[in-house]
Amino acid sequence: MPLHDETSAWDSLIGRLREVGPVTVAFSGGIDSRFLAHAGLLAGVSVELVHVRGPHVAPEESEYALAWAVSMGLPWKLLRLDPLHLPEVAAGSKARCYECKRFLFEQILSVATAPVCDGSNASDARQFRPGRRALLELGIRSPLAEVGLTKDMIRALARKTGLARPEQQARACLLTRLPYGLAPDARLLARLAAGERAVEEALQAAGHEEFPFRLRLGDRGCHELHLGREIHSSRMLCMLEEVLLAEGFSRIAVRCVSQLSGYFDRMDDEQKTQSFLAEGRVGMLESAQDD
Repeated sequence: MPLHDETSAWDSLIGRLREVGPVTVAFSGGIDSRFLAHAGLLAGVSVELVHVRGPHVAPEESEYALAWAVSMGLPWKLLRLDPLHLPEVAAGSKARCYECKRFLFEQILSVATAPVCDGSNASDARQFRPGRRALLELGIRSPLAEVGLTKDMIRALARKTGLARPEQQARACLLTRLPYGLAPDARLLARLAAGERAVEEALQAAGHEEFPFRLRLGDRGCHELHLGREIHSSRMLCMLEEVLLAEGFSRIAVRCVSQLSGYFDRMDDEQKTQSFLAEGRVGMLESAQDD
């Protein structure tokens, strides 16, 4: 049964990692996989990292992941993989995450020297995660989820145990920026990654560190910048639009959404209505979309 007490869950995680022994961590460089590797070190077990680089991963995510691994003195392996050729991925079907996860983790298993673990946590179980089935089929362990650690608990424990960037925001697979039914294109994914990098730099320059957001391809080809928190400054919102216009995104809508992850899994008329454009600028932007 999952543990809901932070300290108990931490103790259980350390005990579980010691039972498993040496582990190979499927390593994205995000807070969850870093925390798992960090916990492994504190548990005194041997930790190996395997990072996948491909068109579905923003280049700066790979750069940070490998820099962190080196800074921690952890052994790592780099796999260069392209899931865009997979039938379900190429078709943009709702099974794209499952097929992609299965492909990637099969390759990770082929080079791993110890049982493979990933950074899935207890919060993930509350959301639609089609890739989770692939992990179960392949026998991938998810120690954070097994002991009931939620995302908030992970951040709190990361702060307490000295892990860098405990507030690090998730940067999910770039395929999640595309609606179902759209065939992914490596150039489009690279363009979205570059746009997100420009937005992040602008937010950081304005004092918004670790701000949650996603840049997605929305309805009728309009790109949408989804913000996970409200920005009440109309000047800041205009600046974000200008940054993206400078990156070549000619049709932009800025939306604040209640939940960033799984957006296209929840995409229906009610959800669209609940999303809102900050500062009441919905009319202007919707008109621009029709030009």
